Amino acid sequence: MQGLFDDDDEEQQRDSENTPDAPLADRLRPRLLPDIVGQDHLVGAEGTIGRMIAAGKLSSIILWGPPGTGKTSLARLLADQTDLHFKAISAVFSGVADLKKVFAEADMRFQSGKATLLFVDEIHRFNRSQQDSFLPYVERGTVVLVGATTENPSFELNAALLSRAQVLILNRLDAAALGQLLDKAEKLEDKPLPLTSDAREALIASADGDGRFLLNQAETLFSLDLNDPLDPPQLAKILHRRMAVYDKDREGHYNLISALHKALRGSDPQASLYYLARMLVAGEQPLFLLRRIVRFASEDIGLADPQALMQALAAKQAYEFLGSPEGELAIVQACLYCATAPKSNAAYKAQKGAWKSAKSTGSLMPPQNILNAPTSLMKDIGYGKGYSYDHETDDGFSGDNYWPEEMQPETYYQPVDRGFEHKIRERLDYWENLRAEKTG
Repeated sequence: MQGLFDDDDEEQQRDSENTPDAPLADRLRPRLLPDIVGQDHLVGAEGTIGRMIAAGKLSSIILWGPPGTGKTSLARLLADQTDLHFKAISAVFSGVADLKKVFAEADMRFQSGKATLLFVDEIHRFNRSQQDSFLPYVERGTVVLVGATTENPSFELNAALLSRAQVLILNRLDAAALGQLLDKAEKLEDKPLPLTSDAREALIASADGDGRFLLNQAETLFSLDLNDPLDPPQLAKILHRRMAVYDKDREGHYNLISALHKALRGSDPQASLYYLARMLVAGEQPLFLLRRIVRFASEDIGLADPQALMQALAAKQAYEFLGSPEGELAIVQACLYCATAPKSNAAYKAQKGAWKSAKSTGSLMPPQNILNAPTSLMKDIGYGKGYSYDHETDDGFSGDNYWPEEMQPETYYQPVDRGFEHKIRERLDYWENLRAEKTG
């Protein structure tokens, strides 16, 4: 029956994973718990599952995480490690009759001395009464329930079922974990992917944390007969719309983040909010967007409005405290604040110029009058001699030279005449006039 794996079907499925014509994702399915990438917090020696296996006692669990993070593989390996009979059903295709059959088989098996690990994919698709039907079998130990869901169990699963199962969160696979999957794929295929390093990074980004999607894309690339490795534009052309960073039919990640940044820079709050919404609705990680907004506050606003950076960091803190969806309003607030703030890239340009000088001038010594002199010897050779303590001058400004003797003073920071930087420019002009009077 569709949605159920009979015992023979399950064995045939496992055998099919070892055939050369099986999908790459199936051939790379982990055989041991340490083979699972990106979930060390669960399967490691100190992880929840690692401890369960070490103790030889597995309790019912709900695996909550994004698609392609290893939920099904983890359930199979748990059955292998605990010598439980593995049975898998899908809540998408299974109904009440299917559940009755599964429970009847589990009862017969239990009477023979063997419990069943019942893996229920998309368990949140079962209604309340169907979820309740698991309770007596879980309580008696007839089945050890391992449910998999991409939805928040707090909202989608019965409280009674949750009280009998431990919720374990699987992480979205990061770039390092996805890179490990590609390494394993290349080893299995005994050849490298036909990609430049930049294209490989773009391929990883396109997976949006989904390991199966990444391996499916890699399988397509392995099948190509190419003379030269693909660069990112060529990769996008070959994979067409599936090259979108999100595994749905949406525009590319880099195009959208570029559009958001430029709309913010162009002081268009409406367009900025639109692109922010596009990415959040598409499933982009909110913290990624917050990182870009924090960067923007320094790069494109800077001291024209020093509050912009504080707003962006406050939004990050608010989101980490509230989570989604409530915390997304704080991201909106930071986005709108940055879009409507006065703009300046003076700090950004100043950084570039100062870094360039620092690299080119090497180890020039500062002038002796501003060197620290913690020892008598250093004082004797002139360290700190002639230093003017600015607070003791009439204007609170000594006008001393702070540059190495071998180097002419440079001007890196040039504030614009907008926002708070207008005040800063007035201060710098005032100090420059004082310096000219003192040295002239």
